[in-house]
Amino acid sequence: MAAEFKHTLRRLRGQISGWSIGLTLYSVMMVSLYGSIQEIEGLTEMLQSYPPELLAFFGNLTAITTAQGYMDVYYFSYMTVIIGIFVVSTGASLIVGDEEKGTLDLILSQPVSRTRLFLGRYLGLVMAVTLILLIGWLTWVLPPGSRDMGLTWVEFLRPFLPLWAELLLFGTLALFLSLVMPASRAAGMTAGGLLVANFLLVGLANINQDLQRAVEFTPLHYYQGGSAIDGLNWGWLAGLLAGSLVLMLLAWWRFQRRDIRLGGERTWKLPALSSLLRRRSTSGQQAQGQARS
Repeated sequence: MAAEFKHTLRRLRGQISGWSIGLTLYSVMMVSLYGSIQEIEGLTEMLQSYPPELLAFFGNLTAITTAQGYMDVYYFSYMTVIIGIFVVSTGASLIVGDEEKGTLDLILSQPVSRTRLFLGRYLGLVMAVTLILLIGWLTWVLPPGSRDMGLTWVEFLRPFLPLWAELLLFGTLALFLSLVMPASRAAGMTAGGLLVANFLLVGLANINQDLQRAVEFTPLHYYQGGSAIDGLNWGWLAGLLAGSLVLMLLAWWRFQRRDIRLGGERTWKLPALSSLLRRRSTSGQQAQGQARS
């Protein structure tokens, strides 16, 4: 398991570095701009003149004059989607990617159990997400401009925990779907589509209160974002982590009972459609035979 864990991190080191560099540049820029934004006169009045639907969709924009609102609007409100692109694509190809390349059967021919391989790779994904967010947290804490925000390092850390839990949930969902659906691409697109749809639904629910009931059944409803600076909702956090655990166990169970193919992608197994296509093919061959005779 340790070998697979290290192998997964080595394979992801380029992506970890790239995403960390991007988040570092963005975070440092946002920290340096905080003081300038606070000095803008009439900022609150200007924001209040925006269309109410726009203010509702993107959250409380008028709160950017506070450290909590600033981080929520400019960072945590959409980092679930931005970093989620990496997490979902990685989770979808974590195991099935090697299967489609035709190398997974060679790996399993070695003296390594499926459970150890699965856990090693999954823990590698967890560590990759943790490292990226840890670097993201440090880039908010270490710059000199962060002192003007008046937050402690613990307060800076709190909103990263719900973000970590949400990313693990959707990454594990992509892993599970990859073991159920015929191809990793389909699993990644499905999990990514659900993430984006959930993000849009939350924003639209802020405009149309009739959608609030539907949002309550989605993971992002339990995402605190920058509001976690004032205190974590441990029940929500535990629920998100429990959801990831359930999906991880389902993915492990599916992987244990799954036939490993030698390469390529599968297709949807639809017996009714396959039977219909066979009957059409047979009828076509018979018609050709009659025409020739």
